[in-house]
Amino acid sequence: MAYRKERVVIASAYALSAFLLLNFVPKNKVRYAIVPFLFKQVITWIFGLLVAEKKLIQYPYRPFFRKAYKGSFCFEYFFYPTLSILYNLYYPEKKNIWIKMLYCIIHTSFVVGNEVLIVKYTKIIRYKKWKWYWSFITICISNYISHIFFRWFFNKKIHEYF
Repeated sequence: MAYRKERVVIASAYALSAFLLLNFVPKNKVRYAIVPFLFKQVITWIFGLLVAEKKLIQYPYRPFFRKAYKGSFCFEYFFYPTLSILYNLYYPEKKNIWIKMLYCIIHTSFVVGNEVLIVKYTKIIRYKKWKWYWSFITICISNYISHIFFRWFFNKKIHEYF
């Protein structure tokens, strides 16, 4: 069966995203979750379009919107934005800079580690003129930008909400 591993990985990404949203976003914090979700979709759309059009990364297996979009719909519009929600809701706002940096590194390492495994063992993502550390840098920066926007959008210090 063609693309069997790829289908399992894509389905698992959707299932994991749904599980994380249902179990780690408190019902009274849903409005705080929507902002980073939508903002991260904008960021990943821009970066995803740029790297796909410049042929830095190729997505050979795309079950949705194959002709309309060269990026990965699953990861760029659902999985990464879901992880951005968790990044923002659980950001250690009151901790020192080292804890915040460690939080960012651990969160980004989880995402990039899974991406590297997907690149190595499936046909979902192919690095052409790209390396894992570019993914690490762009995801880390986009998470930080997302958090800055999150704080700005709610116009108060984040710890006043949580």
